[in-house]
Amino acid sequence: MPDTKEDAMSIALPTPSISSPVSDHDPSPTIPPPLPASMASLAVPIARGQRRGLFSSLTLIPEVTTPTSYPRRTKWIITSLIAVAAAAAPMGSSIVLPVLTDIANDFHTTATITNLSVAVYMLAMSVFPLWWSSFSETVGRRTIYLVSFALFVLWGVLSAVSTSIAMLVVMRVLSGGAAASVQAVGAGTIADIWEPKERGRAMGFFYIGPLCGPLFAPIIGGAMGQRLGWRSTQWFLAVYGVFTLVGLLFGLPETLKKRRDVAKEVEQEAAGSQRPTPLTRVSTRQSVQIKTRTYLSLIRRIFLDPLLVLAYLRYPAVALTVYYASIAFGSLNFLNISIQSAFSTTPYNFSTLIVGLLYIPNSLGYILAIFFGGRWIDRIMHREARKAGRYDSNGKLMFRPEDRMRENAWIAAVMWPGALIWYGWMAERGVFWFVPMLANFFFGVGSMLIFALSTTMLTEFMPRRASSGIAINNSVRSIFSFAGVFAAEPTINAIGNGWLCTILGLWSLISGLAVIWTMRTQGDKWRRKMGEGGI
Repeated sequence: MPDTKEDAMSIALPTPSISSPVSDHDPSPTIPPPLPASMASLAVPIARGQRRGLFSSLTLIPEVTTPTSYPRRTKWIITSLIAVAAAAAPMGSSIVLPVLTDIANDFHTTATITNLSVAVYMLAMSVFPLWWSSFSETVGRRTIYLVSFALFVLWGVLSAVSTSIAMLVVMRVLSGGAAASVQAVGAGTIADIWEPKERGRAMGFFYIGPLCGPLFAPIIGGAMGQRLGWRSTQWFLAVYGVFTLVGLLFGLPETLKKRRDVAKEVEQEAAGSQRPTPLTRVSTRQSVQIKTRTYLSLIRRIFLDPLLVLAYLRYPAVALTVYYASIAFGSLNFLNISIQSAFSTTPYNFSTLIVGLLYIPNSLGYILAIFFGGRWIDRIMHREARKAGRYDSNGKLMFRPEDRMRENAWIAAVMWPGALIWYGWMAERGVFWFVPMLANFFFGVGSMLIFALSTTMLTEFMPRRASSGIAINNSVRSIFSFAGVFAAEPTINAIGNGWLCTILGLWSLISGLAVIWTMRTQGDKWRRKMGEGGI
């Protein structure tokens, strides 16, 4: 739990105002009158019948008017639930790694084609979050979670009963796209309920889920694959999806403060130039034109507008943060394929179960970085704000996103590329397995520090579009991951693990140092151009 003596963040909760019943322009529930000062920090529940989201009356935790006012215990419960849900997507990509050879043998295909089932899963995780993020701003977070996990269960069952490699690849695409909702919307939920001064620690805890997936999934996949066959791994994902769906149904309230009424917006947009003056009759032709524009505008907003979030990459602070996280994530997924390829063949010749266990070291590094990295970053933020004398009129510290890239980022920028090169040559030379696995542990520590700080920085550079920022990050980094997974096997066969890891490591090292130096020297100027409060 955070130290209550820490400096407070310079942010004031919006004062609720007396409002009339909900208008067409604001579908949010009626907000009660201002509370007395002694009660201002208390969560004000919304009546069960006015709660938002799919099957919202079933939630055991009530929706409140100001999500940041939830008690700390409730915030941690919601964060834990989202972390469990966030484990589904990476678990789906990692659980098949130990059984890729079994899948190839079952469908009489090559390792490269089998790796495609992992690669397209990652590709789906790059595309679908753009729509999940956009929809969450319209229908709310809760509805997105429930719909996506219902689909995840369906596609998981169909993956388990696939009759060909083509069917498996298609079902994996849909499964990855469904589970990817939490990758975009989850960080938005964390931003909804936690104030920035504690968000680094909460975001680190949230990432336990996505990183426990790669920790346990290969072990589960190896054990189940060796005993029950590769199809059991897909049945496991379907069962996991069912339990997660039940938890979300009863335990997750709506946390988005205000939803957009897209239908009303497009209706007004379509009718804007055709709006009749008072006492003027609307002709049938004019009415048809308005309705046609309404439908076309609605289709555009649903299918095309989500792609426009990529335009935020025009901001250098956003682009560089996303780029650095992406090369780290792409290298991670290359490493996952390399472990399976190197240790299931000569000179190691490990069994499916043992190959699954080899994914533990880097995951242990992730967990270590989660527990210490978030607290470390929060302390750095407080230190930098005090050093710069950034206090508001109430004496509270004012934080800057770029402060997250200090000594923690420099250490991580050297650690994980160095560990990648270390692993590559040890695996290439067939050195005792513990030595390359030790390298993977340090790779996990360094890369996780980068993942955590980049995700948190994006929510602060884009506080009003937090889910969009995370969606952009997931989209770009999953494209890098797709490239890494798809190209790993043929490239390893061509030049070997040693040279490939050296190329990736040097590229990552130079890129990382350049990004951190640029953000330290230009970050403040870029943030001011974006607006003091972000975009």
